[in-house]
Amino acid sequence: MRFFTKEVKIALTAIVAIALLYSLINFMKGVNIFKSSNTYYVEFENIQGLTVSNSVYANGYPVGIVRSIEYDYDRTNKVVVAVELDKEMRVPKGTKAELETSLMGGVTMNLILGPNPTQYIERGDTLKGGPHEGAMAQVEQSVPQMVALIPKIDSILTNFTRLTSDPALQQMLHNAAAISENLRTTSAQLDKMMGRDVPQMMAKLNQASTNLNKLSENLAGVDVQSTMQQVNSALNEVEGFSRNINNLSGQLTTKLNSKDNSLGLLMNDRGLYDNLNRTFQNADSLVTDLKAHPKRYVHFSVFGKKSK
Repeated sequence: MRFFTKEVKIALTAIVAIALLYSLINFMKGVNIFKSSNTYYVEFENIQGLTVSNSVYANGYPVGIVRSIEYDYDRTNKVVVAVELDKEMRVPKGTKAELETSLMGGVTMNLILGPNPTQYIERGDTLKGGPHEGAMAQVEQSVPQMVALIPKIDSILTNFTRLTSDPALQQMLHNAAAISENLRTTSAQLDKMMGRDVPQMMAKLNQASTNLNKLSENLAGVDVQSTMQQVNSALNEVEGFSRNINNLSGQLTTKLNSKDNSLGLLMNDRGLYDNLNRTFQNADSLVTDLKAHPKRYVHFSVFGKKSK
């Protein structure tokens, strides 16, 4: 009996077709049946739309796929996801899985590898999973806070509008503009002064410094000891002249107070003073009477006759 009968050939063809169909289906799912892999499990509270055959990434590189998703009925708050990773992929202890939702709605599983690269978990072990705390998640978390801030923002805008419409603020801005204009004018004047007056001032200061240097040089050339001797001699002469003046003043005071001389008698004799005073009074009376009756003392006639 021949082995390769018609029925055997049909059976072999069907088996090959089924194998090719299985390989094609897995290939379309992203599963490479000719490549060995290790299976691990990840527990999630919410898979956020994750589906079978989704790629699994580590450091942005695809290292496996999602093989199956099952709900853990024993623990009603867990979803167990079986992932197949490349056999060469070693998973460190402390690794966790995160689900990241893209803007187009797709879900990607990322493995956040543990910090210890020398200790690895065994295949078939279970990892912890959770959502990715990315920008979208942070935005969703901040929405309630933003909603709570809306009344405050409205109040702030109202106060800002009231503040900007206040005439005092406008007057303050006007004053600030005037101050700015004054500062600009002052700055221009300072620039002008720095460009013209300061150089002239510095030139004068330099000239004065030069003159001081010349004076210092001249003073350095002066015989100080000889000059001081001359000054001391002049001071001695002035002191002698002052003593002579004091002696003369004392002698004059003595003469005036003494009665041994005419000037002393004149200054100290009371009777002489009284006689001189009476003589001056009589002379004054005589002059007054002479002015009042000149004919009593002077006789004058054109024809030579005497007046009776």
